[in-house]
Amino acid sequence: MNDLRQRLARCFSLVFPDLKLPEVYSASSSSVAEWDSMAAIILANVIEEEFLVKLDYDILPELVSFDLILDYLKNNNGTS
Repeated sequence: MNDLRQRLARCFSLVFPDLKLPEVYSASSSSVAEWDSMAAIILANVIEEEFLVKLDYDILPELVSFDLILDYLKNNNGTS
């Protein structure tokens, strides 16, 4: 699980390079000013490339925090 968390943190760091690691782990669309609809799409693309998965873009509006995305990856892609 830590590997999954660290890999997701790298994805966030690529999209939001100004965030420090503790901020990445608590990041949400309400706490990161740069997290707009374009950043959400870019983040989804980076995650897809990193984890070799295809995200369901219909639920993208629900994936609004690091923790929610981490849970989604754990529960829907069999990644650990």
